[in-house]
Amino acid sequence: MPLIKVQTSIANLDRPTVEGLLKNLSAKLAKHTGKPESYVMTALEPDVPMSFGGKFDPVCYIEVKNVGSMTSSQTQAMSQDFCQQIEQALGISPNRIYIEFNDAKGYMWGWNGSTFG
Repeated sequence: MPLIKVQTSIANLDRPTVEGLLKNLSAKLAKHTGKPESYVMTALEPDVPMSFGGKFDPVCYIEVKNVGSMTSSQTQAMSQDFCQQIEQALGISPNRIYIEFNDAKGYMWGWNGSTFG
């Protein structure tokens, strides 16, 4: 039920880099939310036309969605952790990364022909 979706302006990412990043983000998201990793979904969209501050240097936008409520301390820790991971894997400076955190009600999140609420 937790989801982390990464969009970046960087193109031509090799498969080992993508898979390594998604694997690390999956484990970290499970840890931060306290949810089983078997429910975590990750996605990465490279080569998205993006600007930040009027410049076209490498940039990243991340969406984190979770059924239930995330606390301020959780989102702060996730922001630090995910920015660090993106910087290490993709070389994007944390000051060029936005992260949007969204809580979802269980009945608004579908899976396996049903919902979580």
